[in-house]
Amino acid sequence: MSREIKGIHVFAMFAVGFSIIIGVNLTLATQAIRTFPGLEVKNSYVASQSFDARRAAQLALGWDVSAGYENGKLRLDIHDSVGPVIPTSIDATLGRATNISQDQSPVFVFDGAAHVVSVDLEPGNWNLRLKAVAEDGTMFEQRIPFVAKR
Repeated sequence: MSREIKGIHVFAMFAVGFSIIIGVNLTLATQAIRTFPGLEVKNSYVASQSFDARRAAQLALGWDVSAGYENGKLRLDIHDSVGPVIPTSIDATLGRATNISQDQSPVFVFDGAAHVVSVDLEPGNWNLRLKAVAEDGTMFEQRIPFVAKR
């Protein structure tokens, strides 16, 4: 025996279907806003006015920068054509790309070859947002992604 589909049944199917879609969209939008780490700069137009000059000065340093994590040690390698570089200051933020809940500010120590710090990181993708000042006062800024493995 078959039942007849009436207008109220079709309306109920559409209402339930769209309610699911809207509910999922609201959940995803809420999570995206709640976990957004924030703005990179307060005014992008003002920051863009000096971008080319800052980039040229940073490239003129000739630094090759990389980061890696192994055995509980975060290693930051900064080299130029001569060898290891020791900046006058290093300001770094270590965290995930998607949220700021695990952000930390490591204090690096130069061990003769690289800058190292002991940190306990969960496996996965991490970012080291580096700001270092060269001896001549040039600011070096770079985001260095790396993978922490157990």
